Amino acid sequence: MTEEEKNCIFCKIVRGEIPSYTVYEDDVVKAFLDISQNTPGHTLVVPKKHVKDIFAYDDDLAAAVFSRLPKIARAIKKSDPRIVGMNILNNNGKVAYQSVFHSHIHLVPRYSAADQFSIHFTDNSANYDEAKYKQVQQAIVEHLED
Repeated sequence: MTEEEKNCIFCKIVRGEIPSYTVYEDDVVKAFLDISQNTPGHTLVVPKKHVKDIFAYDDDLAAAVFSRLPKIARAIKKSDPRIVGMNILNNNGKVAYQSVFHSHIHLVPRYSAADQFSIHFTDNSANYDEAKYKQVQQAIVEHLED
């Protein structure tokens, strides 16, 4: 076990060294209530394997982790008839608000537009024309891995 894994709060939760309110667990992931409970039922899904962020996933781990999200999300939604939607978030890097550097996916149940959770996007489309969109598109396409 690396020093990083030894000190990682989510690795400690996976190992049972720190208690959690587990809602789902199998050989690949552990899902437990986020201590903040931004909205009731706010759940974190973490791979049991320590990976820092989405950039560290291989295809097999990504398929295994992300394929479990619908099952867990459906269970959360069915747990309370007041839930009318859900945000699914994955922050990668400090600038993207990642606070624990063990990859985790937030499942945030939504009860109404006034439930104290928001994501604000800025519409920058006025700064883009056809050429600019194509330039960004091409830069991404050129870096896709097989």
